[in-house]
Amino acid sequence: MVFARASLILTNCFLPLNEALCFWRVMSNHHVIIFDGVCNFCNSSINFIIKRDHSNKFVFAPMQSPAAQKLIADYNVENVGFDTFLLIKNGECFYRTNAAIEIAQDLRGAWPLFKVFKILPRPIRDYFYRLFARNRYSVFGKTETCMVPTKELKNKFLW
Repeated sequence: MVFARASLILTNCFLPLNEALCFWRVMSNHHVIIFDGVCNFCNSSINFIIKRDHSNKFVFAPMQSPAAQKLIADYNVENVGFDTFLLIKNGECFYRTNAAIEIAQDLRGAWPLFKVFKILPRPIRDYFYRLFARNRYSVFGKTETCMVPTKELKNKFLW
């Protein structure tokens, strides 16, 4: 996907940057999840997290958005593509399986037990992550545009 001007409307995954005036204030109070906004599996995962985020710890940024691109640059994340899932938490950037495990720590229910997967070396976990990520469009599909959050959830998204 080619990045377009930041003034395009939600149908192309963007809103004007001036609508994100509280962006950095949000960053200091929440953990930011950066995800592929056109991936059906990724969007389902975001909905899964929202339903279990009773403490309102997370905000979300589609990878295709200027906000996500700025964060990626600010945290000097290299070799990141649309197949990489990122979490920015307490000033630290986690990616791939480390991001998923960190997110699980903050969800209600038994999800924090997923920390047990840290016993596997990260290269092994990330190998399977990359294998899944390469095939997620063919298995789950993708959309042409980023999801449009409901009015109630709009404040949980950074564009």
